[in-house]
Amino acid sequence: MGSKDNRRTVMEVGADGVAIITINNPPVNSLSLDVLQSVKESYDEALLRDDVKAIVVTGANGKFSGGFDITSFGGIQSGKVEQPKPGYVSIEILTDTLEAAKKPSVAAIDGLALGGGLEIAMTCHARISTPTAQLGLPELQLGLIPGFGGTQRLPRLVGLTKSLEMMLTSKPVKGEEAVDLGLVDAVVPSHELIDTARRWALDILERRRPWVASVYKTDKIEALGEAREILNFAREQARKRALNLKHPLVCIDVIEEGIVAGPRAGLWKEVEAFQELLKSDTCKSLIHVFFAMRGTSKVPGVTDAGLVPRQVKKVAVLGGGLMGSGIATALILSNYPVILKEVNEKFLEAGIGRVKANLQSRLKKGKMSQEKFEKTISLLTGVLDYESFRDVDMVVEAVIENVSLKQQIFADLEKYCPPHCILASNTSTIDLNLIGERTKSQDRIVGAHFFSPAHVMPLLEIVHTKQTSPRVIVDMLNVGKKIRKTPIVVGNCTGFAVNRMFFPYSQAGLFLVERGTDVYRIDRVITKFGMPMGPFRLADLVGFGVGIATGMQFIENFPDRTYKSMLVPIMLEDKRSGEATGKGFYLYDNKRKARPDPELNKYIEQSRSISGVAVDPKFVKLSDKDIAEMIFFPVVNEACRVFAEGIAVKAADLDIAAVMGMGFPPYRGGIMFWADSLGSNYIYSRLEEWSKMYGEFFKPCAFLTERAAKGASLSAPVEQAKSRL
Repeated sequence: MGSKDNRRTVMEVGADGVAIITINNPPVNSLSLDVLQSVKESYDEALLRDDVKAIVVTGANGKFSGGFDITSFGGIQSGKVEQPKPGYVSIEILTDTLEAAKKPSVAAIDGLALGGGLEIAMTCHARISTPTAQLGLPELQLGLIPGFGGTQRLPRLVGLTKSLEMMLTSKPVKGEEAVDLGLVDAVVPSHELIDTARRWALDILERRRPWVASVYKTDKIEALGEAREILNFAREQARKRALNLKHPLVCIDVIEEGIVAGPRAGLWKEVEAFQELLKSDTCKSLIHVFFAMRGTSKVPGVTDAGLVPRQVKKVAVLGGGLMGSGIATALILSNYPVILKEVNEKFLEAGIGRVKANLQSRLKKGKMSQEKFEKTISLLTGVLDYESFRDVDMVVEAVIENVSLKQQIFADLEKYCPPHCILASNTSTIDLNLIGERTKSQDRIVGAHFFSPAHVMPLLEIVHTKQTSPRVIVDMLNVGKKIRKTPIVVGNCTGFAVNRMFFPYSQAGLFLVERGTDVYRIDRVITKFGMPMGPFRLADLVGFGVGIATGMQFIENFPDRTYKSMLVPIMLEDKRSGEATGKGFYLYDNKRKARPDPELNKYIEQSRSISGVAVDPKFVKLSDKDIAEMIFFPVVNEACRVFAEGIAVKAADLDIAAVMGMGFPPYRGGIMFWADSLGSNYIYSRLEEWSKMYGEFFKPCAFLTERAAKGASLSAPVEQAKSRL
C-alpha cells in the first residue's frame, strides 16, 4: 500500500488499485486555495501512477466538506488574499483535471457536502452517500452563486426545477432524498461507505456502470422552450421574494447560459458572475452578518474567563400567556423539563393549551411526528404554587409588565428556589434593578428577553445588570445555544438594545405623517427598503397597548428626544388598537388581511390640531430616499447611543439585534454596518440639518458627532464598553 501526504489531502492506494484521496482540513474539511491545490496534486499523482486504476474522494472524520472557507472570501474582498486567475478552480482543477480524468472517480459522502464540497463531488463520475449526509449549495445566503460549476452540474443531475429550488432557497437535501433525485447513485451506512465507493469506481472502470461526466449529462434537462418557461417563472418568484437582490437573478441567467450555449460557456459565465458578485455590497453585508452571528456568543471579560457553564436540568416559567407559552415551547422542544406556573386553573389550562397548539402546528406541517409530540408535551408540568420550584435550575418570569407584581414574584422566587437557580425576567421595558429591588440575589438576576412568538423568533437578548454574575451570563449563553437561539448580551437600560434602538422607528413615522406624508406610502417605502413591514403595519401587529407601554418608558427616561404625537392615544379612545381589534392604522378582515382605511385621515387631522402641526407640501412629495432616511437615521442615532454607553460591547451585536429582532434586511449588513456604508459624516449632516428645522428629536448624539468629525467608522470599538462587564 502506497501513501502520500499533501498536508491538506492524504492519498492511500489499496491493493485493489483504488486511490483514496481524503480531504483533511478540520473541523469540517473546508476548502481554500491550498486545499484545492492539494486535491489537484493528489489527482495528478494518482493519474500518473501505474498502480492506481480508479479514485475515491472523501473527507476526514465523517465529513466530506463544508464548502469554501468563508474567511477566504473576506480576505479576497479586502485584498489581503490574492484572488486566483479566472477559471483556475472551476475550469482548470475541477473540470479539466477531476472531471476529465482518464481514471474513474467516485465521491464517498458522509456528514456534509455543502457549497464547494458538493461541487467537488459532482465532478466525480459517481457519488455514494450515507442516508443522513447533507448535500446542498447555500452560496446565495452570502450574496454569491455557486462558483465551482454548481450552476451547470446540479441541473444536469437533478433537473432544472429541483436545482433552482436548491440553489435559490439554499436548502440542503439529505442522502435519502438525494438518491431519489439522482444527485447520488446509492445510499449506504457509514461503515460501508468507502468499500462501496471502491467497488463502484472499479465497476465504472470495467464498464459495468456508466462513466459519464456530470457536466455533459442531458437527460434531466428539458427542451429549450420548456426550460425557458421554468427559468422565467423562477425569475418572477425571485423578484417577488427578494426585491432588492440581484444575485438570485444572476444565478438564473448563468444556468440559462449553460442550457442555451452549452456547459463550457455556462462555466465561464459562472466564473465571471461569481467574481463580480464577490465585490458587491450585498455579498460584503451578508458575509459580515454571517460572522457577526457567530460572534455574539463571545463576550469580552465573560466568555474568555475560563468559566464552564453549569448544567441546567429543569426550568420553570411563570405566566402562560403568549410569551410564557412560547418560551415553554422553545424549552421543551430542546428537551428541557419545564414547570409552567399560573395563578388559577383557568389560566393554567389556557397556557398549556397554547403550548399544545404550538406543537400541533409543527405536527401539521410535518416538522414533528406524533411520537415526538407526545414525548415533548410530556416534559411540561402545570402548577399553581411554588412547591415544585425547589429543585429548578432556572426560572423565566413572563407575566404582565407590572413593576410591583414582578418585584413580589422575585421576592417569592428567592424563598423557594435553590441558591444556584438563575432568576430571569422576560421583561421588555422594566429596569431589572427595579424588578430585583426586594431580593438579596442581585448576582443571579438576568434578563432573558425573547421576541414573539418566542418559539419561532431566533433572537434572545441576555440582559445583565452591574451585579449579574459572569457565571450566570455564561449559563444563559449555553441555554440560548441549546434552544437554538442567537443570543446577544446587552446591558440594562430602558428597552435594552432592540426596543431602544427602534423606538424612534415608529416615532419618525408619526413625525412624517403629521406633516403630510401618507401612512401607507411610508409603509410601502420601508417594505421596499427590505423590512418585513413598515412602522404602521408593525404597530398594528404588536398592538397599541404594548407600543404605549414601551413608549411611556422611553418618554420617561429620554424626554428630550421623543416626538410627542397624540395620534395613537386618539385612535385608542375609539377602540382602534391594531390587528387584534380589526382596526388600527389598517382595517383587517376575519383572516387578518390588512387594507387601507379611508377614515384614518380624520384621526390624523385631530392629532395635527392638538399638536399644532400643519401639512407641509414638501412632506407630501418626499422622495423614497428621504422617507427611508428620515425613518432610519434616528434609529442609527439611538444605536450610536446604545453603543457609546456600553449597552452593547460590539457594534456587530447591534447589527444582529436589528436583523434578527426587527427584521432589518441582512443584505444591508445590520443597522451599524449599513450606516458605515453611507458614512458617519453624511448621516450626521442630515440629522443636524433636520434638528435645526424640526427640533431635538433629530439632534445627532455626541458619539455620532465625534465620529463624523473624524470621518471615523461608527462600528469601531468603544473602550469604555468593556467596563460594563
